[in-house]
Amino acid sequence: MTSGPTVVVGTYPDYALAQQAVDHLSDNKFPVERTSIVGTDLRLVENVLGRLTTARAALAGAASGAWFGLLIGLFFGLFSDSSWIAVLLTTVLIGAVWGAIFGAIAHAATGGRRDFTSRSSLQAATYEVHADTDVADEARNLLISLNWRASGAQ
Repeated sequence: MTSGPTVVVGTYPDYALAQQAVDHLSDNKFPVERTSIVGTDLRLVENVLGRLTTARAALAGAASGAWFGLLIGLFFGLFSDSSWIAVLLTTVLIGAVWGAIFGAIAHAATGGRRDFTSRSSLQAATYEVHADTDVADEARNLLISLNWRASGAQ
């Protein structure tokens, strides 16, 4: 956490470079708790992974239902006099079947309004390294030395 006003001591096109800059500060015994990495110009990016069919929705539902069945089976297995493995397999199977049914019904209920799967992420256009005002000059000098070495200069 920063303790007061901050200033930008470096701007980078991706997070990995901003992280490398703060790591360089840390390696040089700079008080990194007085810095922060700020992403600017945030945007939501949704990467389409593929087409979603009723069969795929049913398969995804079966997988999540099987996990739920496994959890229930573990609880039932602890308190059952029956074979623990039989209880576990039965609950996983029942969970997978009901999950597949509900997954297929849920997909069919959308009426084709969203027939694709995707993954969303927040991305920034640039990443700024900020430092407290009273230590900003030291941070800038250390980051200049990092850029100087990265350029291959002697």
